[in-house]
Amino acid sequence: MSRALRTSIAAAAAVALLAGCSATAAPAEQSAAAETVTVPSNLGEVDVAVLPERVAVLDNTAMETLLEWGITPVALPEQLVAPDRFAEWVEDDSILDVGTHREPDFEALAESAPDLILGGYRFAEYTDELQAIAPTIDIAASPEHEGGYVESLREQTQSLGAIFEREDDAAAIVAELDAAVAAATEAATGKTVFLGVVNGGKLDNGAERLSRMAEPIGMTDVFAGDAGDIHQDSGLAPETIAQADPDWVIVLDRDAAAGAADAQPAKQVIEANPALAGTRFVQQGSIVYLEDDFYRTEGAQAYTRAFDQIAQAMAD
Repeated sequence: MSRALRTSIAAAAAVALLAGCSATAAPAEQSAAAETVTVPSNLGEVDVAVLPERVAVLDNTAMETLLEWGITPVALPEQLVAPDRFAEWVEDDSILDVGTHREPDFEALAESAPDLILGGYRFAEYTDELQAIAPTIDIAASPEHEGGYVESLREQTQSLGAIFEREDDAAAIVAELDAAVAAATEAATGKTVFLGVVNGGKLDNGAERLSRMAEPIGMTDVFAGDAGDIHQDSGLAPETIAQADPDWVIVLDRDAAAGAADAQPAKQVIEANPALAGTRFVQQGSIVYLEDDFYRTEGAQAYTRAFDQIAQAMAD
């Protein structure tokens, strides 16, 4: 089914849904009576109804906060969700699966009848289609944020706190993130790092995703910000990595996160490579392996745990 056809169906479903509601309620009166809060978004400030009852969550970076607060979505992109961490959602048949950003299922999303969609991130290009179904906001964490990715995590968490009236809980999450950043900064500032990704059984340049982690804590990327591409083979040779001789390596295991069949763990890929055998980071074990599901989470809690990992590893 084409994207245009899916969009038309989604819009029609949304219209039908609103029409059905009008038979039993007065939407204008409800809207006027509903309390709203203004929050910053990646598309400018937006007014959002407080305490939405039916939330569709497409933004992975917001998921763990909602899970922690006991907020169950009506729809989500199941294939993009870390299955173990979000087992209670994945196993809940009442939560509709809206596909992936490669092939979104707008019909299922409309069927879930959300009164708020948390869009953005992988679904950022579909904002217009999502708005045709229900009010949509993009408060996803973003490296394009004026203050950087970590600052966007703080802002996103505070916005979720305002929307769901969990301001104190949001402040606690931000405080834990700040403490982890401070500890990692103290341990890591001035050290050089290779930001690696294991994809397709190969170690490659993962700075496209991980520079947002190194910069706030004062680490220097040995490839000076040459970001590479975590979805493709950039051609970076292991000999080149060895020649750069970084103090530390931080690794994202995309194969593990994607559930790649018969994939070798990142640790095995690195330690089995003869070109890397003589490096300081292999010989001294100066490697931080991020959580296997990091690629599917990337929210405030995931970054807090990652910074805690870095602080502990580099302080030893």
